[in-house]
Amino acid sequence: MTAEPARDVVAVFWNAARAASPDLPAEPPDPDRVWGFGATPEHADGLLALVLDGVKTGTASALWDYEADGDPLPEAGQHDVILDGSGTPRAVTVTTDVRIVPFDEVGEAHAHAEGEDDRTLASWRRIHRDFFTRYASHDRGFRDDMPVVCERFRVVYAAPRG
Repeated sequence: MTAEPARDVVAVFWNAARAASPDLPAEPPDPDRVWGFGATPEHADGLLALVLDGVKTGTASALWDYEADGDPLPEAGQHDVILDGSGTPRAVTVTTDVRIVPFDEVGEAHAHAEGEDDRTLASWRRIHRDFFTRYASHDRGFRDDMPVVCERFRVVYAAPRG
């Protein structure tokens, strides 16, 4: 799991983001909108690299995990601070679309937008079946018809590399 940064670290990052993108809201997102991809620091770093390279413009989560964790669902227009595996803020994204669909109805376009492996639907299903089984917060198990939150986003600010 990605370490959570102190609120002041997020505030300093947000101020740098606003200096580069003045149209961002004055206040940083709520703490539940500050997060890293995946379930391990290695996942977070690998998926963040795809985001920063412009390859990854989508993500998917089990709706049942949102319910189990009591987390609010993403909404179009919201900003998120994306962390690397060490918990350091690295990017600001804005959500452009959110859809909830059964796992077995996630389409090729979304699989491609996630940017992982060979970007095919078959690969997406293999990777996410494993992920949703291995790292579930809920106790309902995996099902082909389980609801999946498919989110599309774009990067509005990335911290300078290095």
